Amino acid sequence: MEYNGKIRIVIADDHSVVRAGLRYLINAESDMQVVGEAGDGDEALKLTRELRPDILLLDISMPFCNGFTVVERIAAEMPLVKVLVLSMHEDCEYVEKALAAGAAGYIIKRAADNDLITAIRVVSQGGVFIHPLVARFLVDALQKGAKGKGHPDKNSEKRNTHLTSRETEVLRLVALGYTNQEIAEALGLSVKTVESHKGNISRKLNLTSRAELVRYALQQGLIPRD
Repeated sequence: MEYNGKIRIVIADDHSVVRAGLRYLINAESDMQVVGEAGDGDEALKLTRELRPDILLLDISMPFCNGFTVVERIAAEMPLVKVLVLSMHEDCEYVEKALAAGAAGYIIKRAADNDLITAIRVVSQGGVFIHPLVARFLVDALQKGAKGKGHPDKNSEKRNTHLTSRETEVLRLVALGYTNQEIAEALGLSVKTVESHKGNISRKLNLTSRAELVRYALQQGLIPRD
């Protein structure tokens, strides 16, 4: 979906000053171009359907249509469009809900400019970007949750040894946002085999949602935190 080699981006934020700043920052990059702007969730959906950008840079808290609903609809209707959430919310609940809805990345509004640019490039290449600060919060929450249930951290490390090396590779790629077809091509497997590995992973780890898999992969060091 790139146009003239540039990553095409739609910005969705209900503050015009924020949109102007983002537009200036993004358009300063030679490989990026802002092709549309939206001030609410409904407009974000409409523009994304019309323009089919590479990335929707989405504020999760906007009027008229809940940001999580926007993510879910785009993931269902336009899977080639990647949603990068840009939010003031730094707590785990928002991050997990965004990832579970289908977002390809989550970055906080107080992040450095270069972090946002990096996030856009990572997501445009099919990867998953989680800002280091919220990634650490996710890991901390997971570890505290395990301790609260009487399971020390070493148990989660031991649990990972139950996965075969191939299952670990598949888990890493799933957490990075790869589709079954992309995983199959990367590892030289059939899609059916990939699906079988994913089923084994979910059963062994007792994890089913993408958010849970990303959190687990982060904790185990299978994907980078930045």
